[in-house]
Amino acid sequence: QVQLVESGGGLVQPGGSLTLSCKVPRSIFDTYTLAWYRQVLGREREKLGSITIPGKTRYEAAAAGRFTISRVDATNTIYLQMNNLKPEDTAVYYCNRANLPLNPVWGQGTQVTVSS
Repeated sequence: QVQLVESGGGLVQPGGSLTLSCKVPRSIFDTYTLAWYRQVLGREREKLGSITIPGKTRYEAAAAGRFTISRVDATNTIYLQMNNLKPEDTAVYYCNRANLPLNPVWGQGTQVTVSS
């Protein structure tokens, strides 16, 4: 059973920063380009960006310039550093493969709330 474990969410003020972590099963970490996603209640999940096995990153418009994805091979963990957070960044954040399979299995996600 694939188990992705996201953590690091919380309440942060507008303009603040937060770093999320995602522990990825080794078999997936070593094989696939990985990505961060988020989902606002009532809306579709959106991709924020991805990171290849060698570490090349790519960002969608919502994340470009404020978010940074990184990976640590020794711990099969990817990270999402978020700066200058805005209320509209409030969502549940997930990690998964960048190219999702037909029936992707998701972790529990981690809630990020940006509010004063």
